[in-house]
Amino acid sequence: MNPAIVQRVEAALGTVLSDAELRDFIHRACSTLETRGKRVLLVVPDNTRTAPIGVVFEAIHQSFAPQAAQINVIFALGTHAPMTEEAMCERLAITPEQRHGRYAVVGMFNHAWDDPGALQRIGTIDAAQVRELSGNLFSMDVPVDINKRVFDHDIVMIIGPVFPHEVVGFSGGNKYLFPGISGPDILNFFHWLGAVVTNARIIGGKWTPVRRVVDAAAALVQKEKLCFCLLVDGRGTSGAYFGSPELAWDVASDASARLHVVKKAHPFHTILSCAPPMYDELWVGGKCMYKLEPVLADGGELIIYAPHIHEVSVVHGATIKEVGYHCRDYFLKQWDRFKHYSWGVLAHSTHVHGQGVFENGVETPRARVTLATGIDEATCRQINLGYRDWRSIDPGAFENREDEGVLLVPKAGEQLYQLHHPPAWAKQ
Repeated sequence: MNPAIVQRVEAALGTVLSDAELRDFIHRACSTLETRGKRVLLVVPDNTRTAPIGVVFEAIHQSFAPQAAQINVIFALGTHAPMTEEAMCERLAITPEQRHGRYAVVGMFNHAWDDPGALQRIGTIDAAQVRELSGNLFSMDVPVDINKRVFDHDIVMIIGPVFPHEVVGFSGGNKYLFPGISGPDILNFFHWLGAVVTNARIIGGKWTPVRRVVDAAAALVQKEKLCFCLLVDGRGTSGAYFGSPELAWDVASDASARLHVVKKAHPFHTILSCAPPMYDELWVGGKCMYKLEPVLADGGELIIYAPHIHEVSVVHGATIKEVGYHCRDYFLKQWDRFKHYSWGVLAHSTHVHGQGVFENGVETPRARVTLATGIDEATCRQINLGYRDWRSIDPGAFENREDEGVLLVPKAGEQLYQLHHPPAWAKQ
């Protein structure tokens, strides 16, 4: 395969690809690769990302199994909780019988970001390069670790969707390596970099400072790296792109900007942002705020409606309950107090809270975020978010009221809402 060429398949306008069309594309792309005797590691997202991972996995396995020495799968969890084997099978759309039959020799692994024994140091992005990549926001050496299973394989193949993203601009590509299967130093650094820049300025942007850091880290991975980027929405799969992680993502992110960005003429004082079941804790359910902050009016209220969410975060909940949810400057202006906490947690905190100011010891949010979830009122107050009993809310009462400044988003988290004319705060 020529690494400078991106292979692609795209559905006709207004339609989606059938599974058969997607499989055919995967087979054709895989036929360009030499895999005889090679060990292949597939890097795939967990169940918090919408994508036809099962179709792609099946087609790749069919293509590679006759020749490859080994095919394994690692789940790009970042800092998400480990998956059970049942959840892994669900993600790959395989039955328990298939798991112990045709896929019995396929290794399936959770990434363990907090286990030093699971990681390998591959280099350091030095202070001078960090300063250049971050636009002079930071000047520090950043160690780069990655899951050491990468080095048991000859080919690393990333499979995953591309969406607007609050930390990096658009997800996909090398982001499934960093933070997907990375160590904590690089992960915490670039999440906080994104928070300092702010969600409003990052999300839906392409060549963001964070994307440059992610690609610089990936350049240290001295393995053959390939990528299937998928373009997915509520209707199905409308595109697939194959090539190097950088080039496939480059094309797919342009397509995502056309598919996943909804433009609105005016902001909304009330937004009911409904979390889908795949967001099973606030750590991921926060996307219901990230994707809608750009259209939330000053002084308005965004309600994350998710009766099924009962946890702030299985992994990070204790830390979040200590620091709470706050605007960026709450942390920056008290940095000595907070710098020893996980920078990734601080970044998440600012993203869920949204813009605000911190002056003379008083924090003033630009708008309010309220939880209508299974999280109790005392916890909501403890973490500095509003509370509403989800049982008191009828989502239907928010429908068809955009002219009144009320917006209902029935499945939030993967489409970005922006104004035709962004306000000044979104550019600062």
